[in-house]
Amino acid sequence: VSWAASQTGSATGLACTKPQYRFTPSAVQKIKELLKDKPEHVGVKVGVRTRGCNGLSYTLEYTKSKGDSDEEVVQDGVRVFIEKKAQLTLLGTEMDYVEDKLSSEFVFNNPNIKGTCGCGESFNI
Repeated sequence: VSWAASQTGSATGLACTKPQYRFTPSAVQKIKELLKDKPEHVGVKVGVRTRGCNGLSYTLEYTKSKGDSDEEVVQDGVRVFIEKKAQLTLLGTEMDYVEDKLSSEFVFNNPNIKGTCGCGESFNI
């Protein structure tokens, strides 16, 4: 499994690599499938919005370009853009795609979440 990583410099000038956002092979494959028939779009954008009874919910949309303040993560040929206001909220998050007989959805395994609402639609940090 290859994970998306970001280079960050330190005060000593040394660079370390640490995963900030990760995508499972299932999520990567689903994004590739979704983008296959959309050549005008270069990737997907992930963000958070105020919504629900517990504060925040995730957003996922097609994008034609990288926004000026978006962070770009490239993994296995898939480009995912993280909106600026979501970057700290999503730090360390793994995005997965799960499918069963009744539903299919992207799932965000976010270590920063302090609580969720009963219906699972929103969360707080």
